[in-house]
Amino acid sequence: MTALSFEKPRSSSKIDSKYTRSKGSGGNFEMMAWLFMRISGVVLIVLIFTHLFTNLLVGEGVSGLDFGFVAGKWANPVWQFWDLTMLWLAMLHGTNGVRTIINDYTEKDATRRWLKLILYIAAVVIVVLGTLVIFTFEPCMLAPNGEPLPGAFCP
Repeated sequence: MTALSFEKPRSSSKIDSKYTRSKGSGGNFEMMAWLFMRISGVVLIVLIFTHLFTNLLVGEGVSGLDFGFVAGKWANPVWQFWDLTMLWLAMLHGTNGVRTIINDYTEKDATRRWLKLILYIAAVVIVVLGTLVIFTFEPCMLAPNGEPLPGAFCP
């Protein structure tokens, strides 16, 4: 009977060199990003559940959600700030999470740079457009004859 023989394992230097990056991770930045994810997650839970409670359970519920409801809600600066905070935190939280995934799973530096560039551009576009919608929202839509459209919120 012959004994089983195994090949010599690869040296750890070959394995480690495959997964090392040309630049070290930004120590303090990564710690702050980790802390931001925890804090923003807790704040987002409060923001989102209050948003859902206000929109779905108070008043007429889902059937009451229409243009007039949003217009009436955004006529109050508190709700504009609330939705703006929710938008910004959700986008920053999600962008940071996807950035972490990109860092963890991409091997090539060039691929990592391009993916993160696309991610950051998309996040900025969504935040800018969302902010513009919240602050330039016109609740009093008028028909060509000057009469308010059905569902318009005109004080």
